[in-house]
Amino acid sequence: MNFLAHIYLSHNDDEIKIGNFIADSVRGKKHQEYPPKIQKGILLHRHIDTYTDAHPTVRMSTKRLHKNYSHYSGVIVDILYDHFLAKNWKNYSDIPLETYVNDFYLLLEDHFEILPQNVKRLLPHMIHDNWLLSYASIEGITKVLEGMNRRTQNRSKMNLAVVELQEFYDEFEAEFTSFFDELIEFSKQKLNEL
Repeated sequence: MNFLAHIYLSHNDDEIKIGNFIADSVRGKKHQEYPPKIQKGILLHRHIDTYTDAHPTVRMSTKRLHKNYSHYSGVIVDILYDHFLAKNWKNYSDIPLETYVNDFYLLLEDHFEILPQNVKRLLPHMIHDNWLLSYASIEGITKVLEGMNRRTQNRSKMNLAVVELQEFYDEFEAEFTSFFDELIEFSKQKLNEL
């Protein structure tokens, strides 16, 4: 899952949202340096990623992309799934997406001092270009994929995956919807266990 899904799956707990958001920047046992609820968010993120990568529905989505994008397929599917979450946001939350993401940006700014360095560098760009809201449109996802491709020095060709998104749009959306309902339940259960 990508940023928006991880934030959403934190079930409206601000500190867990922060942990879930920064988790990819916190390696090994470094999570133990954070306050308890942020640690919980980091650990939740790791469990979500493990569950997602092994899920048969997600594997159907990644298989569709594997020929052209190899090991980048999983990253692309994470981004595509965030598109479907943003596009269908009203099915998952009573809070409008624009309000939800603006509140999250404010939350990160209020806790800026505890963010890892690379997240501190990323945040101004994320807010300025409003990444989380942009996920709702094909144009927004295209820009995200172009940015990810640049980060791989154009090796991944992820920018081209918008072609498959449009060609198999209904299939990807159905897979996301089916999987995400299960992921919501999994993350609730895992949060209670942590």
